[in-house]
Amino acid sequence: MALSPQLGVWLSAQGHDAVHASQLTLSKAPDAEILAAAIGQHRVVVTADLDFPRLLATLGAPGPGLILLRGGNYNESQVLECVRRVLAIIPFDELGRSIVVVDRDIVRRRWLPI
Repeated sequence: MALSPQLGVWLSAQGHDAVHASQLTLSKAPDAEILAAAIGQHRVVVTADLDFPRLLATLGAPGPGLILLRGGNYNESQVLECVRRVLAIIPFDELGRSIVVVDRDIVRRRWLPI
């Protein structure tokens, strides 16, 4: 599920240095290329794509951090609510070293590397 650029706008309004993949001309890029850009720019990836945790596991990389939305399709307001929950629970300085899995009822974290 592609996430709306509005998530980046909302995160920026909250004081985070956020960009959407499309702003980096990566909207149609392979997941590995997006992951490489996130590593190079020290960013946390927010996605619903299960390929990202697999790529991180294959690399054995300590980052980038990942917020993974699970449990079905989310509308824009539900995505914002999920990310808001993560930011309220996980300290910002730990996000870059974590995979955070969010579904409608629970937030789970796993430390990187995996």
